[in-house]
Amino acid sequence: MILAATMEMSSPAEDAVARFRRGDRAALGVILPHYQFRLYRFLLRMVREPAAAEDLFQQTWVRVMEKISSYDARHKFDSWLFTVARNLALDHLRRKPAFSLDAAEDDGEAPVERLRESGADPLAQVLEFERGSIVAAALEELPAIHREVLTLRFEEDMKLEEIAEVAGIPISTVKSRLHRAIEGLRMRVEERLA
Repeated sequence: MILAATMEMSSPAEDAVARFRRGDRAALGVILPHYQFRLYRFLLRMVREPAAAEDLFQQTWVRVMEKISSYDARHKFDSWLFTVARNLALDHLRRKPAFSLDAAEDDGEAPVERLRESGADPLAQVLEFERGSIVAAALEELPAIHREVLTLRFEEDMKLEEIAEVAGIPISTVKSRLHRAIEGLRMRVEERLA
């Protein structure tokens, strides 16, 4: 009993990843729903176009099926999956004319994701919605590299080391991008509140 308590329990998604690596394609039916919302949200934050995000979502899973044998189980599947998605998103963004990962884009209406909050107080819900709208609009104005680190850190709850792995950059670069992204987000939110 003590031995069982000390053993690390694996999630159904982790078990499915192991089965998928061994060739069990049916395991994808467990893996995909586990990552569906998170991966789509990340892609939408990166490319800011729902149709493109949907296409990239599908391309990501096709690439995962093609490359699952190259996945190293010593690393987190989340990091590998988001790296695949990130690379596809960056390829998509690079094909756009005059795109720069460092430049903020201003193309008019950007898709803003609304997260619903359960609660009984309608006034609190309205205020939270307004704050969320302001932050989401400010986030959309940030350069892609800043949206990326903010999304991975705060929406995907990834550690700095995992972000560095996904983005293929040193941890020091992750820290500086995150600092600049937070500062840029703060300035844009303050501009909206002024």
